Amino acid sequence: MTAAADRPLGPELARTTALGPDTDVLVIGVTSSENGPAIVPDDLFADVLSAEQRATLLDQLGAVGAKGKAEELTRVPAPAGLDGITSVLAVGLGSAEKLDAEQIRRSAGVAARALSGTEQIASTLSGLDLGAAAEGFYLGAYTFTPYRSAKTAPKPDEGPVARVELLVPDPDFGAEALFRAQLVAEAVATARDFVNTPPSHLFPAEFADRAALLAEAAGLTVEVLDEQALEAGGYGGVIGVGKGSSRPPRLVRISYEGGPRRVALIGKGITFDTGGISIKPAANMDAMTSDMGGAAAVIATTLLAARLSLPITVIATVPMAENMPSATAQRPGDVLTQYGGTTVEVLNTDAEGRLILADAIVRAGEDDPEFLIDVATLTGAQMVALGTRTPGVMGTEEFRDRVAGISRSVGENGWAMPLPSELRADLNSKVADIANVAGHRWGGMLSAALFLKEFVPEGVQWAHIDIAGPAYNTGGAFGYVGKGGTGVPVRTLIAVLEEIAAEPVTE
Repeated sequence: MTAAADRPLGPELARTTALGPDTDVLVIGVTSSENGPAIVPDDLFADVLSAEQRATLLDQLGAVGAKGKAEELTRVPAPAGLDGITSVLAVGLGSAEKLDAEQIRRSAGVAARALSGTEQIASTLSGLDLGAAAEGFYLGAYTFTPYRSAKTAPKPDEGPVARVELLVPDPDFGAEALFRAQLVAEAVATARDFVNTPPSHLFPAEFADRAALLAEAAGLTVEVLDEQALEAGGYGGVIGVGKGSSRPPRLVRISYEGGPRRVALIGKGITFDTGGISIKPAANMDAMTSDMGGAAAVIATTLLAARLSLPITVIATVPMAENMPSATAQRPGDVLTQYGGTTVEVLNTDAEGRLILADAIVRAGEDDPEFLIDVATLTGAQMVALGTRTPGVMGTEEFRDRVAGISRSVGENGWAMPLPSELRADLNSKVADIANVAGHRWGGMLSAALFLKEFVPEGVQWAHIDIAGPAYNTGGAFGYVGKGGTGVPVRTLIAVLEEIAAEPVTE
């Protein structure tokens, strides 16, 4: 599932019951306590680490001051008897009482990143949670280098870990968990690749072509509407946003028919956002390469649903445009007609994501879905309200709460937010059915969702996920997340689809 280049997106993952001769480093987990660090799991891999070797490692860790704090890294020489292993990397897991899958995922990611330049490693973290460990190692090792020349590309001995051997107690242990974890991690990395690809190389037509190529390779049905088809079809939001760019818009539809229950996924695909005529400040505008993070996640998730053979039908509707200022760009005060007939007064051309999403939501509603989830880097207000790592989840209350809860359970931290009815009047327009922004800055994330709500079909369970901050990490690396695209919320979306697919179908 490569988006930007024909290259591995992460290390090779394998299960093993013993240390291989080519393994360079053994990664172990260490919890913290009042009595000092403890190696976990404590007795699952006695054939790999004897009691004497464990005691030696604990003495070494104590001597250098290791505490076992979450994501603390301590590297010590391998004890005698670990043939071929040069060193042991102990990664902190924090308190044993608070240890969960997300902490294992984060600690594995930190370890993978610290071991760049190592060809092959093995780890006992798989004895705690094989799936979480596999995802963490894979995503922690992810790098994006397709556009580096030989001057700055990593040397062969500087690249990411190439192979991770996950220790298991017997050959039958964890095969299904590893299968799922690898596919999920690849999907997250695919979304990251899309986001990290520079806008000079990922404009609407190219984005559509790459998405179609991946979907067709997976055996899925693909439909791509170009600018002529969009104009003829009445997609006024997508056309209006794309008018200012020399690179015309697209709308991509990807269908996976796996079962009777139908879920619509919609992702905002603004390949670059200058703000249009309502232009953004120049500082940090380069981060707007991430404004198609919702589209990236939706495409990757739909492909993942197919690869996992989920017994559910998933139809992705992905509008793609570049929001640029030019003589042909839409102006503040223009009125456009969305797909379906609603007229919108465009008061701010930098509130463009909701315009293309509105078209896509109405189109997706024609597929008669039971559930509809839209994902978008929609508002700076999301970061004001929730920070850069917590997606805001809005929508119909029951489904909103369900999606937010699943998001937290997989470590993507979604938080349910309200849709106060009094904010709706602030979107009233003097000349059209609705305005695209309110006349004030209060509750901007909520007002954007209230705008989208106008286009959601009656009776559909709907969730809107605002990932303006969480989709793109502009700070330092943490856990299994490096700088750039994060792949949020692929893991939330697939977990929601799996839960829906597991429910009995009612007549």
